[in-house]
Amino acid sequence: MAGEASPARIGKSVVILGEVKGGEDLIVDGRVEGTVTLTESRLTIGPNANVAADLTARDVLVLGQVHGNIVASGRVELRAGSSMEGDIRASRLAVEDNAVFRGKVDLTQGASAPKVAESSSGMLPGVSA
Repeated sequence: MAGEASPARIGKSVVILGEVKGGEDLIVDGRVEGTVTLTESRLTIGPNANVAADLTARDVLVLGQVHGNIVASGRVELRAGSSMEGDIRASRLAVEDNAVFRGKVDLTQGASAPKVAESSSGMLPGVSA
């Protein structure tokens, strides 16, 4: 329960090259290159973060820079001032004004259910607003 009250944190000066896996909420404010997998947890990319990794988590909140794909079983939020380059597959997506996003979006009833997306329109991910 202590993990729920206080998420783990990767500080501004920390650089991780490789794979990050965990079972608790995580805040990344440094640099990560590789993969981050937190299947049942929330991942927060802090405002100072520069992440070049594929991200998998229950929920993902982006405040900094991400270059890579995001797969979330729940919600992905791109906050104002964030920058995301890559594809997003999630149940829900929120993009604030002044957030930069370049990529494709696949909103499924569950990120682990790609068959639903295939049976709908194959052109949907290419639609832009």
